[in-house]
Amino acid sequence: MSFTGRPAPVPFARLLPWVALFCLTNGATLWAADPADIAVQAKRGQSLFIAHCIICHQVTGHGTPGVYPPLAGSDYLARADGRTGAILAVVQGLGGNLKVNGQDYANQMPAVVLDDPQVADVLTFVFNSWGNPGGSFAASDVKTIRARSNFKTFAQLVEANAYPPLPSAPAGFEVRELVRLTDFGVRLASDGRGERLYVLGQNGNVWRVDVATKKATLLFTGDSYVDRSHGDPGTLGLFLDSHRRLWITCNQRNGSTRPLVTNEVTIFRTAGAAPGGDPISPKPWFRTAYPYGIGPYNHGVSQPAIGPDGRLYVSSGSRTDGGEKGSDERLGRMGEVDLTSCLWRFDPEASEPAIEVVARGIRNAWSFAWDGAGNLFTVSNGPDAHACEEMDWIQPEKHEHHGFPYQFEDWPASKKAYPHTPAAPDGLAFSLPVRNVGPAGKPADRDGRTFQPHSSPAGLVWLDDRWPEAWRGTFLMGRFGNLVTTGDGVDVGFDVLSLRLRRSADGTGWESETRTFLAPLGRPIDLHVAGGRLYVLEYTRPTDFKTGRGWLPGRILELSPRRGGQ
Repeated sequence: MSFTGRPAPVPFARLLPWVALFCLTNGATLWAADPADIAVQAKRGQSLFIAHCIICHQVTGHGTPGVYPPLAGSDYLARADGRTGAILAVVQGLGGNLKVNGQDYANQMPAVVLDDPQVADVLTFVFNSWGNPGGSFAASDVKTIRARSNFKTFAQLVEANAYPPLPSAPAGFEVRELVRLTDFGVRLASDGRGERLYVLGQNGNVWRVDVATKKATLLFTGDSYVDRSHGDPGTLGLFLDSHRRLWITCNQRNGSTRPLVTNEVTIFRTAGAAPGGDPISPKPWFRTAYPYGIGPYNHGVSQPAIGPDGRLYVSSGSRTDGGEKGSDERLGRMGEVDLTSCLWRFDPEASEPAIEVVARGIRNAWSFAWDGAGNLFTVSNGPDAHACEEMDWIQPEKHEHHGFPYQFEDWPASKKAYPHTPAAPDGLAFSLPVRNVGPAGKPADRDGRTFQPHSSPAGLVWLDDRWPEAWRGTFLMGRFGNLVTTGDGVDVGFDVLSLRLRRSADGTGWESETRTFLAPLGRPIDLHVAGGRLYVLEYTRPTDFKTGRGWLPGRILELSPRRGGQ
């Protein structure tokens, strides 16, 4: 699974990628409508598509080959019953065997939690995009078809996607629901005191959450600082520094550039503060661009954080699944480029910031963090080829390579993830991932480096000696959960793991004793420590993949140590 460079998951990739959500597929007869009215309706639908659909079907509508079917030029939409099928796919979900444009698909699409007018709008956008049949959809028609679906009304669908019960608290902790969100949150930040949190939405909105009152307030919208002429924003990273400046990373697919479509990357930094101390006025601090990812794999630039050395570190995900060249001349047929699948470092006070690449071969590190001794670790999402997700030890001054796209896990050079896996340059040595010795989080069929395929590592934090004894001196890592079927029908992720690291016997690497800390969760996408409490940001509400429930905005959970730590 991948978090992709787009609003959402998130993401995830397909955190996202641009972090974030699930989607639609498909479509149905023809209504006559005024072209101007269709354009207005399609514009509304485009915003809904960005919020709810692109994590699977992508901003280009091309889907993920073999995983999520294309909407662009879809023969499924062009069928005589395509409009009816499209409505049913959105309001009820879609599963089982499906053939689109000659390719078979057998994944699960959940119902999309949109009301009747919203379903009509998003399908009008899809049917009037990417060479599809055109025409408009009416809310009344959606209502009629919804009435014969598994969810007879929109209210029934919403009820089916209620918030789950709180998970059982780990030993030494109490857990409570802090706030329910109206936006799909992807990141948390604060000054560490625990009085207020800042939440980044996938389209650039920034919210303040007052911990005492449990109230969320919109500080500023993405439209107030992101130039949409560069493309729709996919904001994936948030950090508050010691000067109370918010750093926000943003990716935008710019299709107007020639000869190649580009991913326009902007790092914003707030330029002031409101009377109450909230950061305001995000301004571009750094800009760059590179060829947009081939097909669905533009993971984009995500987490920013200032390290113990005072430097700003930023994760830049891959633009491919596994180094493939691609076939679209407009998307660049060159595999990875110098600015992707790596970790950047900057002088945060520079007036003309320049990138220093301190580690390469990291497919898509949604998060990274430092332990109590200053050791830096990243956690990354693996490819669709069922290789493990990885945790990597980063030694910035050594500028090491961590394998992608040439090697996954600790596989020998003869074992290739794909037929197209490129050969490694002569003399290039790889730093191996952390070895997971279990008992949790490791694949059942092999020695894990590091976590089960498709479990989607997300937020990462360190717990020092002030936390309950069972957990102190460990990393906690959220796992967003699988977005593709694992083959055995078992979901992976949807939890927070505890990782107790130790040096390997030969002293060259690390291994992790891994335990489940908190489960089940609604796709935990970020973790944050502040004021002696742990905050878990749930992206949405379902706590598994196989039930096919829809997606609605999640919540923030707060975990506090019990008195005495027991």
